[in-house]
Amino acid sequence: MIDWLTPAVPLFKAAHIIALVVWCGGLLALPLMLTRHDPAISVQDYRTIRTASHLTYTLFVTPAAVIAVIAGTWLIFLHEVYAPWMFAKLAFVAALVMAHAWIGHILAKIGEEPSEHRPPSAWLPIGLALAPMLAILTLVLAKPVLDWVAFPDWLTEPRSGQLFFDTPRR
Repeated sequence: MIDWLTPAVPLFKAAHIIALVVWCGGLLALPLMLTRHDPAISVQDYRTIRTASHLTYTLFVTPAAVIAVIAGTWLIFLHEVYAPWMFAKLAFVAALVMAHAWIGHILAKIGEEPSEHRPPSAWLPIGLALAPMLAILTLVLAKPVLDWVAFPDWLTEPRSGQLFFDTPRR
């Protein structure tokens, strides 16, 4: 572990957890907000809903996602977690990022073409976001061994490059 950063580990964990709560909560709330985008409502109501959903995505959910990923990456290196469950978790984080991008795409399409584009049922984006969330939570809490998964050496062993921190030896 990087000795001078050891006291900052609780701060990284707090930032990671707080950002995850905002990110995941936003990804579950935004599809519900998107269902309110109905061209049949008044222009003022539509503008209010559009502004609220856009600001939620751009000012809260996306920055929280960036903070969660950055803080989580630092925690991987600070705790030297190079276990198979962590690689599986990162795959589900990538799936969560894809759900985030898809919800943003829907939001942008509704803003560009309000009368032509209808959002999908809220259950589809909620399900696509909730599945990796639950998988990540399960992997983090259970930390399964996953010895049956064969990872290539380049993924589990340091590549002899000099880093500015110590890496575990196997």
